[in-house]
Amino acid sequence: MPHLSQTPDDVRITPRNREYQVAECLGRDWFDNHPFKTAWFNAMSITFPLGEKFFIDSVRHYLERIDDPKLLAEISGFCGQEGFHRREHQRYNETLCEARGYDLALMEGRLEANIRRAYKVMSARERLACTAAMEHITAILAESALSEDEPMIGSAEPPMQALWDWHAAEEMEHKAVAFDVYRAIGGSEKMRRRAMRMSTLFLLVDILMGVVHMLRRDGNLWKPRLWWQGWKFLFFKGGILRRVWPAYKEYYREGFHPWQRDTRPLLEAWASTQSAAAST
Repeated sequence: MPHLSQTPDDVRITPRNREYQVAECLGRDWFDNHPFKTAWFNAMSITFPLGEKFFIDSVRHYLERIDDPKLLAEISGFCGQEGFHRREHQRYNETLCEARGYDLALMEGRLEANIRRAYKVMSARERLACTAAMEHITAILAESALSEDEPMIGSAEPPMQALWDWHAAEEMEHKAVAFDVYRAIGGSEKMRRRAMRMSTLFLLVDILMGVVHMLRRDGNLWKPRLWWQGWKFLFFKGGILRRVWPAYKEYYREGFHPWQRDTRPLLEAWASTQSAAAST
């Protein structure tokens, strides 16, 4: 009987219980000493703890319908990795907001309201479709983040670079788990694509609302030059969102699967840096 999982056999979805000492960095603009760039990544972090709980719950909902031992093991690894990400980013977010005077309850409140609304108006299958879509977004951002020409490399303070790289590597390892569960329970292509459009909109709005809140608290909100620099950072040549646009569009292709983008070389390169760091 063929496996429901399409993750390559040599990719291990291994939860790594990492802790990163980033408190000192979070009190300042740790990315390129730039308020917008730093706020963008900090705002992304704000979305992670609640988002990752939603992802875990969406996948676990269908656990009893999965009888493929390989996919079951990958679900376990997925939940473990996302659990550690959730913990580390919750610490990150609490430390950040305490250091810089941001309102974590306000920012999380918006996310909580969206998630409550999702449980009211969406079926379990639709929530899983959104999870698969979000996992593709995080995976292609992770792929870009671990590429040699990534803007963060050399611009972020080392502890922050290490945390984001760890998160990125594990997102690539488990990028197909929710997708394979969705396909196993009979999710349609139409729903899958619709979920991506909706998830993209909500994610961008949530991040931008976080950026606005942070820049306002820092006294940087009404600085047109800063926003112009931020726009270029996101959308101009080499910008972090422009870089992932071709990979993003692939999700809408009929018959798409996340591992059609073979990112094992990037995972191997990251693993080699971990081995080198451990030996020093």
